[in-house]
Amino acid sequence: MPPRKKLILVVIDGLTPDVFEAVDASSAPTLAALAAAGNYRRAVSTFPSLTPVCLASIATGGGPDVHGIPHLTWYHRGEQRLVEYGSSFGAIRAAGTRRAIRDAIVEMNAEHLSDDAVTVYEALEDEGLVTAAVNVPCYRGRTRHAATLPGVRAVEGPRRFFYYSLFESDVTGAPLAIRGRATGSIDAYAAAVGRWLVTRDGFDFLFYYLPDYDFASHALGPGGAQEALGRSDAAVAALVEAAGGVELFLERYDVVLCSDHGQTRVDESIRLERALADFRLLRPGAKRADAELVVTASNRAGQVYVLPGAQVAPRTIAELLAREPALDVVLFREGDEAVALRDGGEERFGAAADGWQARAWHALANPNAGEVLVSPAAGVELADLAGRHHVGGGSHGSLLDGDSLVPMLVVGSKAEPPPAITSVATVVLEHFGVEAPAYARAA
Repeated sequence: MPPRKKLILVVIDGLTPDVFEAVDASSAPTLAALAAAGNYRRAVSTFPSLTPVCLASIATGGGPDVHGIPHLTWYHRGEQRLVEYGSSFGAIRAAGTRRAIRDAIVEMNAEHLSDDAVTVYEALEDEGLVTAAVNVPCYRGRTRHAATLPGVRAVEGPRRFFYYSLFESDVTGAPLAIRGRATGSIDAYAAAVGRWLVTRDGFDFLFYYLPDYDFASHALGPGGAQEALGRSDAAVAALVEAAGGVELFLERYDVVLCSDHGQTRVDESIRLERALADFRLLRPGAKRADAELVVTASNRAGQVYVLPGAQVAPRTIAELLAREPALDVVLFREGDEAVALRDGGEERFGAAADGWQARAWHALANPNAGEVLVSPAAGVELADLAGRHHVGGGSHGSLLDGDSLVPMLVVGSKAEPPPAITSVATVVLEHFGVEAPAYARAA
């Protein structure tokens, strides 16, 4: 039996199906060439369709109820504090800059990512394969890596690990990743590292994450980031060129290419807290022994945590929020059922639900999620802890198709394009003959 080809997973953050389906030799020649060589479909993301949740789902093959990452910002019940992974610079400051940076860089993988979840790096390296990751926020692996800066604790990542110049398992000569985010420096860093890895054939599996398109799309809207798409294409081209061109590249590597979530235009921003002004809310940086609720909102998804001392039921909060015309769906649990309030009606469903209800169920079943979850209407964003928003640009997070559908392309592999980002890990593991975790096989 011939050896299995090596595999590269490319994730272009925020790339929508409409944009990917329109690529051609002039706008994104490398993506167009891969699309012509592969099998394609539209797939579905998670809820909330926010990057930390989505990338944890891609890396583990589990939904939020498995991996435990609930949102960009959430309330840690055990530590009685807010967790903020980087909704905005203002939100980071509001949550406490040092704490927020530590949460995003270290604690998300070291503490918040559930021990019940298995990352593709862990599963593959347990079988003796070499894994690599470039800039992936969900990176937990088996190899200890010291930081390039003093004062940052060591982390456990894949064998070959490159994270925004802060963790580098090898000296590659790549430029500083964060020198100019708006001009594409992070994808340029990835391109340099990727070129180095392919030149040395330095991995069996590579998770290659390109976040700059999403950054531009937030500012310009999903239809206005063509220049950033060209930079993403150039970062993928760096891998292809290092192998000697498309034909030689595809002789050596199979490819899975997708996004983590979609993105839609934002025309209006609201503060979720205003609808709950009659309750005692826990504010960032404050310690109120009498607080009843914690509101964590960002982009196009929000949560409300009902604190132990509150004399109010989740249904009461949900029914109050459901009166807000800016909210499309309000969700909460009652016993073994989930309840969705939408368009003046009520829908009930359980763990066997499918479609958007299944994504809602997995979000509600996350032990770190709030008691009440909200998905805004089209065009509406929920301001973050500092009141920041992307009005005039793009955003994501909701259950709506525009936020939730992603392009999914498989090139070379005999596997069919998976229907959801939670199935990507299974495709990766089965490519190498490694059995997926039981939770992924049951999905």
